[in-house]
Amino acid sequence: MSGCSHRFRPRGLCRGAALTLVFGCVLATGAATGSLPQDPDPVPELPARTVASRHAPVDRQEIEDAAARAAADGKSVKEAAGEVVSRSGDRWGAVYDEREYEEFEQFLDGSYLGVGLSARRTEGGGVAVSRVQPGGPADRAGIREGDLLRTLDGRRVDRKPVPEVVALLRGDGTGAGEGTRVVLGLVRDGKPSTRTLERARLTPDAVTVRRLGTGPSSALLVKVAAFTKGAGAEVREAVRAAPRDAGILLDLRANSGGLVTEAVTAASAFLDGGLVATYDVRGEEQALYADPGGDTERPVVVLVDGGTMSAAELLTGALQDRGRAVTVGSRTFGKGSVQMPSELPGGSVAELTVGHYRTPAGRSVEGTGITPDLVADERAQQRAETVLSGLGGGS
Repeated sequence: MSGCSHRFRPRGLCRGAALTLVFGCVLATGAATGSLPQDPDPVPELPARTVASRHAPVDRQEIEDAAARAAADGKSVKEAAGEVVSRSGDRWGAVYDEREYEEFEQFLDGSYLGVGLSARRTEGGGVAVSRVQPGGPADRAGIREGDLLRTLDGRRVDRKPVPEVVALLRGDGTGAGEGTRVVLGLVRDGKPSTRTLERARLTPDAVTVRRLGTGPSSALLVKVAAFTKGAGAEVREAVRAAPRDAGILLDLRANSGGLVTEAVTAASAFLDGGLVATYDVRGEEQALYADPGGDTERPVVVLVDGGTMSAAELLTGALQDRGRAVTVGSRTFGKGSVQMPSELPGGSVAELTVGHYRTPAGRSVEGTGITPDLVADERAQQRAETVLSGLGGGS
């Protein structure tokens, strides 16, 4: 767990080595491995991760040796390391070039490069805009929720996997930076149009809060899009500021994970100390604990789906196992692994799985996910609000 390099972005690599960056955002990974649902939930512009299929186990030293040989021969370090990882039994192993890893870290710090929209699969099999970030390039260009995406830079994208479309919007793998342009072909109310957008550095709202009713003790909906830096504290402050009798509907749908420390801080909003999760790193078991002083009285319902991943699953499992919340929705994604980053020559970074975490009751999440207390694929939020009202959490 020590020996963190200080030659290349020491803050980021040390943070990973300290297990604050252990459950990454994996929507693009799921698309690459075929592990996402055919019709995934809305996909925001998250950093992509490069992952190949896995066959035989590989250790960190083998990857570092391959990278060193490639660097000495003037070849691509990322490609050489990726070839080794592609033979690995590590489902979540990944190799980033310097720009990709920096982009991933910037997202975890609360910003990303993109055009400010999320996408979803339509019932007819197309790709539609599911959300437009206020003030972003898409918003300024007049793009609206419900618009259909047909082409991107002249190429048809309406039948591509949604995570692949999002990666194209971001310009992943092309060296696209701030100010680079992307031309979208759209259809609204049957009428085609074209919009030219410039990619920008954006800061999305990781946590949003709104009332579910009009009364003074109406329940609060706390939506956590990702566990980026500061998200846990925002959840905690929202709970502290809520009316005394108001219940909390914690919406973790399509939350692809992030920083485990932020998930633990969020758990501390609802627990008075105690175990949140255990994890093993190369056979050594460790534990994560909530801070004391959380609200243990008000009703809580957690809303989850197949897009609820990693750090979001850790939080869900903790609240479910400790009887602190009723969980509603569909089975979560099932990523319960711990990755550690390793610097390679030339600035590339390899991440390999070094362990797995378990819920307070000892349940493994990897590959199985978490089954909610009340399974509800359709009208899940309505069902969750009904449950919360029945618990005395307001309306």
